[in-house]
Amino acid sequence: MGKKIIISVINDLVTDQRVKKVCSTLQEMGFELLLVGRKLPESLPLERPYEVKRMKLIFKRGPFFYAEFNFRLFILLLFTKADCLHSNDLDTLLPNFLVSRIKGIPLVYDSHEYFTEVPEIQNKPIVKKIWSGLEEWIFPKLKTVITVNESIAQLFEKKYGKKPLVIRNLPELMNSTTTLTLEEIGLNPDLDWVVIQGAGLNIDRGAEEAVLAMQYLSNIGLMVIGGGDVLPHLHRLVDQYHLREKVVFIPKMEYSRLLQYTGLAKIGLSLDKDTNINYRYSLPNKIFDYILSGVPILATDLIEIRRVVYGFEVGELLPHLSPQLLADRIRTMIENQNKWNEYRNNTSRAKQKLCWEQEGKLILKQVYSNLKF
Repeated sequence: MGKKIIISVINDLVTDQRVKKVCSTLQEMGFELLLVGRKLPESLPLERPYEVKRMKLIFKRGPFFYAEFNFRLFILLLFTKADCLHSNDLDTLLPNFLVSRIKGIPLVYDSHEYFTEVPEIQNKPIVKKIWSGLEEWIFPKLKTVITVNESIAQLFEKKYGKKPLVIRNLPELMNSTTTLTLEEIGLNPDLDWVVIQGAGLNIDRGAEEAVLAMQYLSNIGLMVIGGGDVLPHLHRLVDQYHLREKVVFIPKMEYSRLLQYTGLAKIGLSLDKDTNINYRYSLPNKIFDYILSGVPILATDLIEIRRVVYGFEVGELLPHLSPQLLADRIRTMIENQNKWNEYRNNTSRAKQKLCWEQEGKLILKQVYSNLKF
């Protein structure tokens, strides 16, 4: 076996496509892998061609959850043989950093977002101060840092004088031909369907406006695929506005099956709001999933999304977000068949360039080839 890398991430692993692609690339390079995450009661089964450790935790959220996870991760890393550590996001960085120093082995830090500006901690000054202090202590000491887009890389460079390498979370170029039908998944075939999806359907990501837009549309339905904190509120909105026939909630699923559901949609929605730095510079995974599935995009006008949507002419952007405007633009895009066909055709060309093979795999191989084990 080759050198051993321990890759750690705080989620339950199943839906994290970035981590899966990183693992596949490193295994292809000949490394032995141990992937560490957590297991929840609702976690889906997971089969990977490398070793996986999913920790069952006592606490599910809050400070005790983070403390428990980080302590157990520290013990695991300390007493498990490894030649390199790969930390995903700030919430796994401390134990990885400490163990890398104790053992004198290299550490690769992959920041999936601008963590200290995520909306979940903006109204929690003590929590934000803790995470910010941790990052400010460790980040300048790191030698190898990766992040998900140019805007976030520039934020890190401005703050710390060190610019991370950029590996966007592009999908692998796979055959995404839809084999399901609307009838097979229980959707009304007389409706045109739009989709909003994601593992983090949370506040300020536009799902509320997507649901409310359905009251202004006839013959159009909405698929909400995935999970997140805002789902209970969405269910209440659906009941309040009597939209049960037009809004369907579909739980998270294995990625290849997700693409089949996505490919049934006429439009893919990405509606993050510019309410915080992290969302302002976000480049959601769903953007690339829509392109891979051949689905034209309707999105809010954020800088990284604009580069993709306008750069490859695969959809349209909203000047602002409201249910009425969203409904109008959905209707217009679907009714303008020629323009819709143009966007769809452009996704075929875009996915040949916006893929893991053209960016992520090449840069990741370069990163690990340059490490000193």
